Amino acid sequence: MTKHAPAPLPPFEPEFIAGLREVFERLIPFNRLLGLQLMEIEADHVTGRVDMRPELIGHYSYQRLHGGVISATLDAMGGVAVMAAIGARHMDEPPARRLERFIKLGTIDLRIDYLRPGLGDHFIARAEVMRLGSRVASTRMEFRDAQGKLVSTGSAAYIVS
Repeated sequence: MTKHAPAPLPPFEPEFIAGLREVFERLIPFNRLLGLQLMEIEADHVTGRVDMRPELIGHYSYQRLHGGVISATLDAMGGVAVMAAIGARHMDEPPARRLERFIKLGTIDLRIDYLRPGLGDHFIARAEVMRLGSRVASTRMEFRDAQGKLVSTGSAAYIVS
């Protein structure tokens, strides 16, 4: 018997994408402080960007990105990946209703592994949901420099209900 891959989900509506960006980039003040910007929002992964600024330096001698910026970015990206997965699970609902489902989302557990210094003019973070349950979601994240070198990895669990 041959297994077939599940049919791909239809792309998100522009209203859903705009609403997710509004929540992530504007309504969460800390994300604004970090300068987090969403680049790609898909049902199975999200990608974001952080531009280096003097306020984000953690080691003045080497001009390295602060580790807290890395962990906060990975946590935020894991959360938005869960939001996208929830949005994809409920495509039968209007975009506004799906955006309301995020009100209870919160981090339960977060693990970050720092692999090399965060150096460069910008960084790309990617997150994907490994499992979306009815109460808890598990994610995997990565943080790369402008050349694509892996700077840090992370995994997290989020409460979804």
